[in-house]
Amino acid sequence: MSQSVSETNGRSVLAAGTKKHADDSTESKIKGIAGSALAPLLAFVALFGLWELIIRIFNIKMVILPAPSGIFAELVRNFGFYVPHIWTTFTEAIFGFLIGAAIALLAGVLMSQSRFLERALLPLAVLANVTPIVAIAPLFIVWFGFGGLPKILLAAISTFFPMMINSIMGFRSIDENNYEYLQSLHASKFEIFLKLRLPNSLPYLFSAASTGMSMGVIGAIVGEMYGGSEGLGNVLTVAANYLQMERMFASILLLALMGILLTNIVKIVERKFLHWHSSSK
Repeated sequence: MSQSVSETNGRSVLAAGTKKHADDSTESKIKGIAGSALAPLLAFVALFGLWELIIRIFNIKMVILPAPSGIFAELVRNFGFYVPHIWTTFTEAIFGFLIGAAIALLAGVLMSQSRFLERALLPLAVLANVTPIVAIAPLFIVWFGFGGLPKILLAAISTFFPMMINSIMGFRSIDENNYEYLQSLHASKFEIFLKLRLPNSLPYLFSAASTGMSMGVIGAIVGEMYGGSEGLGNVLTVAANYLQMERMFASILLLALMGILLTNIVKIVERKFLHWHSSSK
């Protein structure tokens, strides 16, 4: 009887300890998130406060540099106008990123397995990368029209190179001991890729994805500036032509927030898949 009571008390103490540990872990995560968000928020508040102060002290004209209060007022007043343009740029950047990343991964797999393919294809990839995207944009508009396709393709091209280079590095940077061990087990090339090369490449791929996502937004914006009537790039160009400075800066602010959002989405996914890796700690 006393043994049963002792076991029950032991379980209760263990359950209470487990619950306390889980509560402490949740609380520490919340504090960590709040702490990581508070610092950049304070920096932005200080930046916009100083900006507003300089405008008022030196009486700078709006046509040269609008005040943050005017920019935020423009956003609030005409937010319904910006929503479809935000969505257009967002979808173009996302689809472009997915297409560019998929082709880059395929190229990375092929080139990591074949030095001949690397010597044959890498110079072409470098050539595409060093060609300014602003030089390619008018050509794509002529070829593919004023719709979303040329913007998506420009976003894909902007994403492609960093994803491809990092995928090659990731697929090749493997532990030789692990590789020899799998070979001793007569593992096929596909099994070695699945069990060793792919998991090893994930830190490289997520690092490239953070850069590639921002590059995808840039590619979409450049395309919108050259052709079409939708997207934040088009809003920015039209506002610049008519010297609508508050609308220009509002568009720039929205693009910056979009880049921050997409980059943080990549980081959240990275922490989910790479919780075991030092880069996620």
